[in-house]
Amino acid sequence: MPSDQLYKDLQQRLDLYSVGFPATESGIEIKILRTLFTEEQAALFLNLSPMVETAKDIAARIRQPEAPVSALLEDMAGQGLVFRLSKKGIPLYGAIPFVHGLFEFQVKRLGKELAGLVETYFNSGFKASMAQNAAGFLRTVPVRKSLDTTQKIAAFDDAVELLKSKPLIVVTDCICRKHRQVMDKGCGKLPEACFMFGSMARYYLDHDMGRQIGFDEAVQILSRAQDAGLVTQPATSRNPSGMCNCCGDCCGVLSALNACPNPADLVFSNYQAAVDPETCTGCETCLDRCQMNAIRMDDASCAVVDPHRCIGCGLCVTTCPAGAMA
Repeated sequence: MPSDQLYKDLQQRLDLYSVGFPATESGIEIKILRTLFTEEQAALFLNLSPMVETAKDIAARIRQPEAPVSALLEDMAGQGLVFRLSKKGIPLYGAIPFVHGLFEFQVKRLGKELAGLVETYFNSGFKASMAQNAAGFLRTVPVRKSLDTTQKIAAFDDAVELLKSKPLIVVTDCICRKHRQVMDKGCGKLPEACFMFGSMARYYLDHDMGRQIGFDEAVQILSRAQDAGLVTQPATSRNPSGMCNCCGDCCGVLSALNACPNPADLVFSNYQAAVDPETCTGCETCLDRCQMNAIRMDDASCAVVDPHRCIGCGLCVTTCPAGAMA
């Protein structure tokens, strides 16, 4: 197969996963794939599915000797190009999306060349795909202190309860803030703030991409993240493999949502902020905390929340000195 078609096939395959991997007029996505994959690796990836398999089964299916297939898969897992987990001492391998997957797995090796390609790709096509598919990728969990304590909150919507339910927690650097830092555009906010759970956490540990922490330290990191104005977003599944703490300056998903006229229509969230006009002092603290530009000041210097832009993170509530936000 000619190499151009090989990488085009790889692009089309990745476009089926997660938030997609759309083609652009410039072909920048093909440059990204050529940077990440050799032709041999790309060809093998196309023979994988998200369902993990043994090297023996993969080799038999593609009619190749097991030893070289196994060696190539292990090498690709070490480069963050396939997912790998172990069951009863036997490694299993599977295909991964671009996000969360190929991009995040470069957290310890991301250089300026790849970072530059990803930034160009984000601005030329990927941003729209992320916004369109955000509802199926992450959901917003409100800051714990912003909730009425008399209201029953489901464990799924409570970041602390989610952490408590995970026997294995790994924390890693945020790839989005790492990406912006490499491009000399970093925000300076908490870098180590993304949690991984279960088999995803094990993958991060096995490849030295994060460190294992206990529940108490996880809650401390979560508190620091929310104090820093980061939005807590676990994956949308009932048993999420990760939970991010994101900023509007760097996060691909939040940046993509921010570019849309009605971000609230594109995310899962059970809450929205509201203002008591009798209590608001017009200090504008909430303007700085809001990641979605959902708050403005009216002619009377009172904060007004745009319900079409508010994603219910609660960051404005926790820092309102007058207690006017709820």
